[in-house]
Amino acid sequence: MSDQTTELISFTITEARVNENTAMITVTESALAQVRRLRRKQNDESLMLRLGVKNAGCSGLSYDMKLENLATAEDQIYQHGDINVVIATESLPYLQQMVLDYSSDLMGGGFKFRNPNATHTCGCGSSFSTTPAETAAQT
Repeated sequence: MSDQTTELISFTITEARVNENTAMITVTESALAQVRRLRRKQNDESLMLRLGVKNAGCSGLSYDMKLENLATAEDQIYQHGDINVVIATESLPYLQQMVLDYSSDLMGGGFKFRNPNATHTCGCGSSFSTTPAETAAQT
């Protein structure tokens, strides 16, 4: 890990960017277990789970999820056991009260997003919209 990465993580933690309130989102134990497996596969137990939304998909917004080492001053970090979940401030309104789950089913398995803010989802399950006015403002 580079010195810059270490500084960013240290800055985030020392500046109290870690949010003890995990009620923002719920990450099920099966999703946490899969994130742990992915971190082990990459040989980096320090990786954090970054969740966000982006303008994409057939419903207007799409979930964005990746493992990374970086957190910025604009991010919120939520601790779920040994997993830190990083969410950029601009994604918070779209992810509030969301449940991230994981299923290992052969048909339709993978990470599942259950989002009470979504007023419409597409058939693939990874694209959603909130209200027409909000979706139009985001594009």
